[in-house]
Amino acid sequence: MILRKGAIPLALLLSGCATYTSRPLDDAGTALTPPVPSVLEAKANAIQRPWLKPVTLDLSKPLTPDAIATIAVINNPDLKAQRVRAGVTDAQVFAAGLLPDPSVSLGANKVITGPDPFLDLASALGLDINALRTRGVTRARAEADARQVRLDLAWAEWQTAGQARIQAARIEGLTEIVALAQKSQTVAQSLLTRIQRATARGDVADDRLQAARLSELNAAQTLRTAQGNLAAAREELDKLLGFPPGTRFALAPVALPPAPPAVATLFAVARKDRTDLAALRAGYQSQEASVHKAVLDQFPNLTLTINANRDSAGNFMVGPAVDFTLPLWNRNRGGIAVARATRAALKAEYDARLFQTRADIGAAVAGIRVAMRQRADALKGLPEVRHYAQASRRAEAHGDLSLESALNAEQALRDRRMLIAQSDTDIVQQMIALELLTGAPRETWPQ
Repeated sequence: MILRKGAIPLALLLSGCATYTSRPLDDAGTALTPPVPSVLEAKANAIQRPWLKPVTLDLSKPLTPDAIATIAVINNPDLKAQRVRAGVTDAQVFAAGLLPDPSVSLGANKVITGPDPFLDLASALGLDINALRTRGVTRARAEADARQVRLDLAWAEWQTAGQARIQAARIEGLTEIVALAQKSQTVAQSLLTRIQRATARGDVADDRLQAARLSELNAAQTLRTAQGNLAAAREELDKLLGFPPGTRFALAPVALPPAPPAVATLFAVARKDRTDLAALRAGYQSQEASVHKAVLDQFPNLTLTINANRDSAGNFMVGPAVDFTLPLWNRNRGGIAVARATRAALKAEYDARLFQTRADIGAAVAGIRVAMRQRADALKGLPEVRHYAQASRRAEAHGDLSLESALNAEQALRDRRMLIAQSDTDIVQQMIALELLTGAPRETWPQ
């Protein structure tokens, strides 16, 4: 009966113990499996981020910038791994809040010679008082570390979503540029063929043939460069979205943004909304807790023990014992110095990040304004170039102008359109980059 009564508490203790379960790696990898459209759409409909507008995802339709950002957040493999890693800090917060387990010691000595008939029994129950004293600051540090990790994750999501939007804008602009470059290369190749035939008949001088060859070579090089940039942008977007290489989908057009506000206004937004700055502040709070703990550790480490003994003569004794370190020379002065120096380094890092943020925002605003002026200049001369190309084509049709001159005029128009398309792409990309620098969508900026 006594054995049964003792087995019940033992069984209860064992029932609370964790068990080991093996989870071997899978060489296939879940990240290599193409996402199921229905699952992706369901996750997109349920996502909640303060900087994402609600979006109903439909992969069969052109994807808007918000849809691109949403897919990047929920399906990017690096972000998935970072979210799983964030669970480690949650476990650390849980561990920091646990009370220390008591220690138990038992001993028995048998009398070999002498009159005493009993075993000499000794037992002790100990508790680490120092762990209780520092439990508050340890938990505060773990909570600050967890906040920092979560804020770093939010910053990574914001950056990944923005990079995906930048690649989508590049694809849109490069698609138009490739179409114009393809037309230019086709026209240059056709003109080269005509001049080669005329040269063979002796109707055209060799210098015109050489000029036509150079024009065709430049047009082909421009086309190959644009096609390479477009392919690279598509593959980069597939990677950011967690799609297999070569995945193709339609993209919705992006409207040209207005001019940005003043640098001071955007810097104020960044100080309030950038989660990487908030993560640095959380890291500083964690170090504040570390400094507090280092100061507490200078005091003696206390261990309280309750001893119970029965000697070989049958005498029972019970009494407490206190074990502590005498703080004469060390007093954790080294730990305190390291903790305070680390705190000073974190403050300097935060100040440097603020300075760099303001400088980056200023450079981005200046770049956008230059790109907008260049686009305005290109648009200003567009009607004149278009009118000249149309007039040249009409003159060529009436026999008043050579075909080569008319084609050159049309090529000048295509070059101007390519310049405008590149300017549009640059403005959209730089504006998205400016959003990433401020940590907030453009629609939330004060005007």
